[in-house]
Amino acid sequence: MPYRAIIAVARSWGRTNLALLRLVAGIDYEVRGRDNIPQGAAIVAVKHQSAWETFSLVPLFGNPVFILKRELQWIPIFGWLTIKGRMIPVDRGGGSQALIAMAERARIELAEGRQLLIFPEGTRRPAGAEPRYKFGVAHLYATEGVPCVPVALNSGLFWPRRSIRMRPGTVVLEFLDPIPPGLAKDVFFKRLQHDIETATARLIAEAETRTKTKAKPKAKAKRKPKAKAAR
Repeated sequence: MPYRAIIAVARSWGRTNLALLRLVAGIDYEVRGRDNIPQGAAIVAVKHQSAWETFSLVPLFGNPVFILKRELQWIPIFGWLTIKGRMIPVDRGGGSQALIAMAERARIELAEGRQLLIFPEGTRRPAGAEPRYKFGVAHLYATEGVPCVPVALNSGLFWPRRSIRMRPGTVVLEFLDPIPPGLAKDVFFKRLQHDIETATARLIAEAETRTKTKAKPKAKAKRKPKAKAAR
């Protein structure tokens, strides 16, 4: 099966899951900064808080390719789909050799105009937790020579990691201004973290404020005493 057919299946799967979440769990979503979604070759660095972003991102891109941990390819059916979709596995214990292999595969996919999606922290982090960015994203940026689009979100508020309990609300996914190629590794790395974390903190605060506003009970209007009828 051609890899583009796999991407089409993944896109339909993502849309179906989003519809089910809205129907069953009351979780809707909003996408901001659509003008920043790349159409051609680019790195897309996404904040990772929940299982939500593992399927919700695919429908937004024309030809996405995920960088994912190698162990996911061992999962029956799902692993086969990631291989056929030409996703890029990473051996997280492989050190510098794993980085080199990842960059080589990324170069091949980017040459075809694909959008390279990566979770720069490597794994899910709770909403509001201290960030733990890995330098691998900076290595990719320096070697591939394409722009990087940072992505902020607040999905962890509504579907926390390692949990099946969900909270109704609206997940906001925001595509930020692209970082142009050519910056020094350390400059890029600091800017990426700053942009993602600043926007993510804003989205979390916005959602929490909205929740508190909805939770406030409305003050009951005092009834005016009835006027006594004149005798």
